[in-house]
Amino acid sequence: MARTLKWLVLTMGYACVAIGLAHVVLGNAAIPGAGSAGATVDSLGRFLGATFAGYGLAWIWAARQSPIPASAVRWLAGVFLLGAAGRLLSLAVHGWPHGFQVGLTVIELVLPPLYFWLADADERAHRAAA
Repeated sequence: MARTLKWLVLTMGYACVAIGLAHVVLGNAAIPGAGSAGATVDSLGRFLGATFAGYGLAWIWAARQSPIPASAVRWLAGVFLLGAAGRLLSLAVHGWPHGFQVGLTVIELVLPPLYFWLADADERAHRAAA
């Protein structure tokens, strides 16, 4: 389970960095279904892309610790779940978004419980080895 946690945490980190940098570079073009949302939304999207890349770096930092800190995994997974809650709120207020966004919402709802469940796997493995 510790190896699974490490793989998932690293994958999450690299994916978030890549997605974040894509938003910085591409702006509105990185958002399926957004079309031309204008300069204000483009500026916001690029800023949030940089922030998302930083969030990914936090996942990578966590994966490089030995053991991987369960508290960091739980906090990072909680932030991811908060993002899903924001998407659900948007769905309630504005209706269904582009299908790609619906798929992301499913991922954002499914992964956090998995991270919460695996969060202390590496710490437990280190204690067992000691």
